Amino acid sequence: MKEYKTLTVKTEDAIATLTFNRPEVLNALSTEVITEALEAVTGLEADPAVKVVILTGTGRAFVAGADIAEMQNKTPEEARAYSQLGHRLMQTIQDLEKPVIAAINGFCLGGGMEVALACDIRLASEKAQFGLPETILGIIPGWGATQRAARLIGPALTKELVFTGEIINAARGLEMGIVNRVLPHSCLMHFTLNMARTICKQGQIAVKYAKKVVNEGLDVTLPDACQMEIDAFVTCFDTDDRKEGMSAFLEKRAPKFKNQ
Repeated sequence: MKEYKTLTVKTEDAIATLTFNRPEVLNALSTEVITEALEAVTGLEADPAVKVVILTGTGRAFVAGADIAEMQNKTPEEARAYSQLGHRLMQTIQDLEKPVIAAINGFCLGGGMEVALACDIRLASEKAQFGLPETILGIIPGWGATQRAARLIGPALTKELVFTGEIINAARGLEMGIVNRVLPHSCLMHFTLNMARTICKQGQIAVKYAKKVVNEGLDVTLPDACQMEIDAFVTCFDTDDRKEGMSAFLEKRAPKFKNQ
C-alpha cells in the first residue's frame, strides 16, 4: 500500500479506511491533501480486493475545512483551479462504484462537510460538529455543498446553514438529515466497521447498481429513474450472484458471492 504525506490508507477484510492525517491543522484540505486523496480514492476504486471504503480523520476533526492559509492569496483564476480540483475529488468519491461511509469523528466544516456530503452514508460521533461557514470568509462553499446539501436536506435548510454560517452539533445534524446516525464517540469506528462488514456480505454487483440508480435517478424525472431501476434489476438477473443468492436463500444457507 502506498504511503502518503497527508493521509493514511489501510485495507483489511475488503474494507479500506482512508484517514485524513493533518491533526495539527484539524485535517484542513490543502491542494496536497486533495491531490493525495484523489489518487488514493482512484486507487481504491481499481482495487478488486476492496468492497467498502471508510473515510475518517485523525484527532479532533474529520476535516475542519479548506486550508485558509493556502487560499488567502489566491487570484480568481487560481481559486477556479482550486475549486475544480476539489470538485474532482468530491465527484470521484460520489461516483465510486463501491459504497463510501463517512465516519465523522469531530469537526466537519466547510470542505470537510463537502467530503461527507459526497459519501453514501454518514455516521457521526456525538462530538461531531457541522457547518458551512464560508460566508464569514466572504466566499461561498466551492466544492459542491450548495448542490449536494440542497438535494439531501432541501434548499431552505441549506440556505440557513450557508447564509448564517452556524455550527451545529451532531443531534441537530441528525434532525436535519445530514447524518444517518449519531453514536457514542467510543463506538463510532466499531459501528462503522460492522456496517461495512454487513455490506461486504451482500451481492456486490447488486450493491453497485443500487448506488448507481439512487445517485443517477436524482437528476432525471421519476419515470426515467424508474426505468433505470428496471434496467438495473434486469441486469442483476443475468449474473451468477443472483442465482447464488436465490439458491442460498431457498437452501437456508449463507450465499457465496463471486461478484460475477
